Amino acid sequence: MLGPVLSLSLAASLGLRTGASFCLSQQLRAQGEYVLGGLFPLGLAEEASLHHRIRPNGIVCTRLSSLGLFLAMAMKMAVEEINNGSALLPGVHLGYDLYDTCSEPVVTIKPSLMFLAKAGSYRIAAYCNYTKYQPRVLAVIGPHTSELALITGKFFSFFLMPQVSYSASMDRLSDRETFPAFFRTVPSDRTQLEAIVALLQRFRWNWVAALGSNDDYGREGLSIFSGLANAQGICIAHEGLVPLPHVDSQPLGKLPDVLHQVNQSKVEVVVLFASARAVHSLFSYSIYHRLSPKVWVASEAWLTSDLLLSLPNIAQVGTVLGFLQRGTLLPEFSHYVETRLALAADPAFCASLNAEQDQEERVMGPRCPQCDHITLRNLSSWLLQNLSAGQLHHQIFATYAAVHSVAQALHTALRCNASSCAAPGQLQPWQLLKNMYNLSFQARELVLQFNDKGSVEVEYDLKMWVWQSPTPVLLTVGTFNGSLSLQPSQMRWPSKEVGVPVSRCSRQCEEGQVRRVKGFHSCCYDCIDCKAGSYRQSPDDLTCTPCEQDQWSPGRSTRCFPRRPRFLAWGEPAVLLLLLLLSLVLGLALAALGLFLCHRASPLVRASGGPLACFGLACLSLFCLSVLLFPGRPGPTSCVAQQPLAHLPLTGCLSTLFLQAAEAFAESELPPSWAAWLRGHLRGPWAWLLVLPAVLAEAALCAWYLAASPPRLVTDWQVLPTEALVHCQMHSWASLGLVHVTNAALAFLCFLGTFLVQTRPGCYNRARGLTFAMLVYFITWVLFVPLLANVPVIYQPAVQMGAILFCALGILANFYLPKCYLLLWQPNLNTPEFFLGGSPRATADESSGSGRGALEDTTRGPDLTPPTQGPQP
Repeated sequence: MLGPVLSLSLAASLGLRTGASFCLSQQLRAQGEYVLGGLFPLGLAEEASLHHRIRPNGIVCTRLSSLGLFLAMAMKMAVEEINNGSALLPGVHLGYDLYDTCSEPVVTIKPSLMFLAKAGSYRIAAYCNYTKYQPRVLAVIGPHTSELALITGKFFSFFLMPQVSYSASMDRLSDRETFPAFFRTVPSDRTQLEAIVALLQRFRWNWVAALGSNDDYGREGLSIFSGLANAQGICIAHEGLVPLPHVDSQPLGKLPDVLHQVNQSKVEVVVLFASARAVHSLFSYSIYHRLSPKVWVASEAWLTSDLLLSLPNIAQVGTVLGFLQRGTLLPEFSHYVETRLALAADPAFCASLNAEQDQEERVMGPRCPQCDHITLRNLSSWLLQNLSAGQLHHQIFATYAAVHSVAQALHTALRCNASSCAAPGQLQPWQLLKNMYNLSFQARELVLQFNDKGSVEVEYDLKMWVWQSPTPVLLTVGTFNGSLSLQPSQMRWPSKEVGVPVSRCSRQCEEGQVRRVKGFHSCCYDCIDCKAGSYRQSPDDLTCTPCEQDQWSPGRSTRCFPRRPRFLAWGEPAVLLLLLLLSLVLGLALAALGLFLCHRASPLVRASGGPLACFGLACLSLFCLSVLLFPGRPGPTSCVAQQPLAHLPLTGCLSTLFLQAAEAFAESELPPSWAAWLRGHLRGPWAWLLVLPAVLAEAALCAWYLAASPPRLVTDWQVLPTEALVHCQMHSWASLGLVHVTNAALAFLCFLGTFLVQTRPGCYNRARGLTFAMLVYFITWVLFVPLLANVPVIYQPAVQMGAILFCALGILANFYLPKCYLLLWQPNLNTPEFFLGGSPRATADESSGSGRGALEDTTRGPDLTPPTQGPQP
């Protein structure tokens, strides 16, 4: 681990003086049978010299980059480790040639041209065919940034020279047609952005701002993030570019506009995919103007940047989260750096290197002049500024792995085994490149493999800046390996009471509510309640989903429930009340029938029709029993049988009453001789011939009803909100009236024949009972029509049951029960004269009080012989 111990040990052991010289620059080259080129950001160019450059002269990099120096040291250590071992290239010695890029394209071009120069010269010759062309280096490690890799990648790809970058992560570099020779030991930015989107989803941050640096890296990152975010329902409230700082530009540039748009969008989370220099300008302005803190989701380019970690008052920007690729610690690296620095301060060692000064320096100049003028103060500062393995080990390991990937491909190309390789000879870069595709190699304990796009897939650690004076510390709070895993207990949010910040345009809709988008962003919406009969299927629904026909749901529901079948059940109060009424009416009807059967020879029963009266009571009993077809779950059979089985018995009963009405009408309105003759036919066997046609007529109408417009069993899903109504649906009112035609005609004739009948004094007035019975019939069925039309469908069977029972009760109460009363409590009136209309003599004798005729009639039976004389004119 690099830290204070290293700097102090160097100062103590070497006795460094302020301004002591080093020979680090001369250690950046080593001879070998196969030479690897290296491009590292060893220095930083002055921006003024770049901006005012009007001639293609050399660029001088004056400022030292500690990161670039460490990465160059990692490559040196990897090559020396391979040369000193026998696992990869036994008997083969690798060389290296490392140059400074100054992180600038104009500086990077010159060493790239040197790498491509013909071996043993400093020129690139023009050929039609470069198959036999042998450049100075076999492969290139680097450069550091994607911006430089976009330039060198096309350059080296023309010569099919393998290039392995340890940090360039732009997704555009995955294009195999444009960059066939480019590889990298880091994942593509697309993987990092997928991890960022997964983080936003986990915390439900769907209203964010997205900023990128105004360069290729930032613009491409914003484009990829926008596509990934939109696909996952994350809304970008504002998307902007952070300008890169330039010396002669205005101090603020467009930074105020960028931050103003971010604040105006009222987001709490900002995804900042930018270079470290752009972020430094943005944060410096934000800190100076004390802008409200945010949650900043960082890209890997600036998450561990010394430039930002050392920025004064950096804690004012808010919370910083970002993903950092996972690497393996190289424990011996700190000792290796200490050794290299010690040698660089050894005058004897430096003198030996001066004697071997290479020709390249005469052409290119010193590789890293600023490396040779490190003071003790400079050394201590860049050793102490965030150079711990926890912040740099992933980049150091990526450089180390890049060297091992080339060595593994060379191992394959030279057909090496455990003891030796093929005799070193001419090996062109394109021959090595064939072994790089889908290469699997090992770097320490990690086994890595290039995918079809030249990248490796490694896990990411989610880092959070934890504020500790003077600089933040990166704390691991999660991992990403295709899926995100968090450690919530390790996270440090600004407010412990509030916890995770909220960044949403609209509140989360409650259960059973859907979003109605307002404006252009799908994340800004109003919450609308789902009405009954619909439900919210998922939290991201924009519309309520209707339930299926056989389902229901209450308002604000998240699911549908199956509908229960609903019908007039046996246990409902209305049905129980009607069944109680049925028991009463049926009991009275059966009691009357039994009483009539017991007194079937009495004048009262014989006057009521005798067997026809018993038949009428039996039909009335069946009429009452037909109500049992209406309650309970209906079926196709019960629907068809309800009306015929109810009205056929009623027709039988009414036909017998019609005979009674006809007899009463004849006795009252016809001459005595004609009345006697008609009475004889109405009471004899001929009476059955009148009942039968009426029943057959009703049967015919019922058959027509069933054939032309039968009722059907239907399940109505709309009438009841939570249940499915199962009921028998009649075809039309006309079809229902069809089965009532016969009965209505009989009732009307009965009423017509008895309404104005005058009963002789001293005789039983049966016409009055028939009149009131028919009045009850008409009143019942007339009221039945509006009731049936207006009650809920589920209670329509109950209306029909009630109509049947009240009709039956009216006939019983007005016609049959008074006769039962006379049979039981006034038997003295049960005489032929009272009921059968006897001779005047018998009537006079009875009125004189002898009572003889009544006794004789009881023993002989009444004289029902019709008069012998014919009708009088």
